Amino acid sequence: MRSKLQQIGLVLVGLLAGVALSVNFSAIAQKNGTLPLPVEELRNFADVFNAIKQGYVEPVEDKQLITHAISGMLANLDPHSAYLDADAFKDLQVSTQGEFGGLGIEVGMEDGLVKVVAPIEDTPAWRAGVKAGDLIFKLDDTPVKGMTLNDAVKKMRGKPKTSIRLTILRKNEAKPIEITIERAVIKVQSVKSKLAETGYGYLRITQFQEETASDVVKHLDKLAKADAEAKGTGLKGLVLDLRNDPGGLLHAAIGVSAAFLPPNSAVVSTDGRVEDAKRKYTAASEDYLRGGREDFMKSLPEWARSVPMIVLVNGGSASASEIVAGALQDHKRAVVMGTPTFGKGSVQTVLPLSAKTAIKLTTARYYTPSGRSIQAKGIEPDIVVEESVNGGSRERLREADLERHLANDKEGEEAGKPAAPKKDKADKAPAGGKGDGKEGDKEEPHTAPFELASKSDYQLTQALNLLKALQVIKK
Repeated sequence: MRSKLQQIGLVLVGLLAGVALSVNFSAIAQKNGTLPLPVEELRNFADVFNAIKQGYVEPVEDKQLITHAISGMLANLDPHSAYLDADAFKDLQVSTQGEFGGLGIEVGMEDGLVKVVAPIEDTPAWRAGVKAGDLIFKLDDTPVKGMTLNDAVKKMRGKPKTSIRLTILRKNEAKPIEITIERAVIKVQSVKSKLAETGYGYLRITQFQEETASDVVKHLDKLAKADAEAKGTGLKGLVLDLRNDPGGLLHAAIGVSAAFLPPNSAVVSTDGRVEDAKRKYTAASEDYLRGGREDFMKSLPEWARSVPMIVLVNGGSASASEIVAGALQDHKRAVVMGTPTFGKGSVQTVLPLSAKTAIKLTTARYYTPSGRSIQAKGIEPDIVVEESVNGGSRERLREADLERHLANDKEGEEAGKPAAPKKDKADKAPAGGKGDGKEGDKEEPHTAPFELASKSDYQLTQALNLLKALQVIKK
């Protein structure tokens, strides 16, 4: 019996070796020279495979075992590498176009539970009160423990107008919270704008999609027209709001940065093990345009590259939004205000395995124009302003909190963890106030769509105050 298993194992080792040499991403290995195959480890894999096939209590298909092996291999690298089955691969392709089905939450995995990275604005999850950092441990009556992330995501998806019940563990809540959400087709409007008041524009980006950069140019023109209609004399300041923006497409982030920086300015660089991962991106059309499209920057208002700017960020600002904030900060083009960002400074490359499946593999780290690594550290604001007038901010999940997160190669693991922001005296709670993170600082669930340029938005108010002060200094 053992001899037979070994013979089958050797055949499987040969099969796996052949597969390893034939998949689409073998070119990466070839660029580093021919890499020796770990024959002993592959033999162990084959022995385990055969033990399961012959001895597991129920029959398991070969395809299922191999798929789970691939999924586990990637999931144990870092929180962002993953196997994309047919449904996940299709959803990834569709979501970058700004429309997809589901609840509207960015999720990851922690301790076997689904962890909410951020709810997407104006979606069913956002309106139902799902928050960043929530741990989902039950979907309807099915425990999440034991599921892969793909399995959990599949269960959360479904036909529009059907419902699912999430049972959630939330920090500082003694009991689990049950939230029933009706699924919908998620259409994310990535750019929104409003005249905060005469002379001062407010521009919000909720996610970086295919059309985000060109939409930013349109909204800047729209803001100028709104100011003229309000009898303004031209925009004196602009607030770019990247709070709770989980990121998105790299070329969209470069395009948004290019709208505010001089042409050909450095925006971001990447560095990894293979040559393709070593790149420098600038505010040039070849880095932000795709598919031979006409350059939308030709319609950019002249004032966009010189108007005084504040960039608002928080712990929900990740990836592409950190690239934009870092580029504008390094070039001293804008003042970054708010709280430290998420710290997702790694590049994921989607490598197709077939027409329907792919892997998402971390291949490089991002660096700001001055060479700072964003990974597990994030962007530190120039001016720390907490979310409330009492000096309190909701504690948020950050990259450095995730298991197996990639370290910050510039400063080491400990330096990669964002320090608790120092609060200025003006940000402390007044006597008798509740600025100590206890009951009085709990955020109310979102019960209505996000209100643009809300008068009750403390951070935005401080940003506008600073822009007005800059105008006084300028005079």
